[in-house]
Amino acid sequence: MSYLSSLKWHEHPLALFPRQTFLPCNLCALPHSNCPFYICPPCQFVAHQKCISLPRVIKISRHLHRISFTLSFDQGDWSCGVCRKKIHNDFGGYSCTHNNCSYAAHSVCATQRNIWDGQELEGTPDEDVDEGEGVEPFLRIGNGIIQHFSHQQHYLRLDDENADFDYDENRICEACVTPIYFGNFYSCTQCDFILHEECSNLSRKIHHPIHPHLLTLVTQTGDRINIENTCSACPWCITGFFYECGKEGCNFKLHIPCATISEPLIHGSHIHPLFLTSKPGERRKCAFCEGYRNVCSETFNCIECDFSLCFMCVTTPQKVRYKHDKHMFTLSYGDETSTMTNWCEVCERKITPKARFYSCDESCSVTLHIHCLAGIDEYMKPGLLLIHPTGVNIDVLRNNCMSRPICKLCRKRCRYQIVFQCSGFIFCRIYCVLNGFWSEVI
Repeated sequence: MSYLSSLKWHEHPLALFPRQTFLPCNLCALPHSNCPFYICPPCQFVAHQKCISLPRVIKISRHLHRISFTLSFDQGDWSCGVCRKKIHNDFGGYSCTHNNCSYAAHSVCATQRNIWDGQELEGTPDEDVDEGEGVEPFLRIGNGIIQHFSHQQHYLRLDDENADFDYDENRICEACVTPIYFGNFYSCTQCDFILHEECSNLSRKIHHPIHPHLLTLVTQTGDRINIENTCSACPWCITGFFYECGKEGCNFKLHIPCATISEPLIHGSHIHPLFLTSKPGERRKCAFCEGYRNVCSETFNCIECDFSLCFMCVTTPQKVRYKHDKHMFTLSYGDETSTMTNWCEVCERKITPKARFYSCDESCSVTLHIHCLAGIDEYMKPGLLLIHPTGVNIDVLRNNCMSRPICKLCRKRCRYQIVFQCSGFIFCRIYCVLNGFWSEVI
């Protein structure tokens, strides 16, 4: 029989158990019949072979402080900060090392590769703030005047807007690449550079719940965009600012709409709060898009029922403006019991009662498909030049002609706010550009 003469989690020698059985591991609280484990007969201590090497002190992306391993928890009701399920007090797990902080996590949850960087921190200095996290994003010049690090050549002036201003669809924030619907924003005193006030305060460095490494804000500006530069949480091409992992060999990126969402998420589409409980490699079906073009396994999940939302659907704006209406439009999530028929003012087609759509906040009774108002390729602004790896250029143009052009691929009228032009042909979507006639175009 094989023995472990010493183990950091136990004072007695442990023996390798020769048979497969469902005994709960004292270190992870899980029974695995297919995993070799060691036992201590006098103490009834059980440890999976893979759990013996668990780190003592780690830092995960879901919590501000370091957490350390403990063989058991004090009496009380403990819940895991990762999966949000109950923690059994008599088994091992991780708890926060800071005083008056009650954060805890299962051993298996805390060491997931999507939230832990694999580094053992026992014996290393505890630094609460990583270098750069506390750096201010702008220098205050005067009352309402700042010099932002992303636009240092000119000063930005704070514009105090109200809900009654005339909506201009050409005013788009350089950071999040969404229109200035309402609220305060900074505009350049000498050029067309614009930032939402909220976007002007974006941290230079952040830790995000779905990635174990520190992320740095990259201020991508200009009109030439690499079409393969996509967000790691949603399928959209990154056309504005984004957060990027600085670790060598890690290509993780988050554009601003996805980077600024955190848990718990209170969303209008569901009565319960949503959490990032997905495990690495786990894929859940989004309640709205059902996984359409979703390239990331991370979803916001309900811990009380079977409901999930992907980042693409979560970032759909809740409030928008429509250029032909002076009122705000709110995202409606439909009603399965409704028998009312709504019609989209743009395409003049029916809106499914169960589907999401935009409706006027006032008594206009105007409804719009999400894609008809916001477009199917989000975060694209007219004037961009998308660069394909083959060297082919794709122009992003505003679809404002008297007669809507016909898409080269789908042979239908282009009904969205923008169109794409490649080698003289017009396409209604990026999908149409990159598929079907792509070989013919290039």
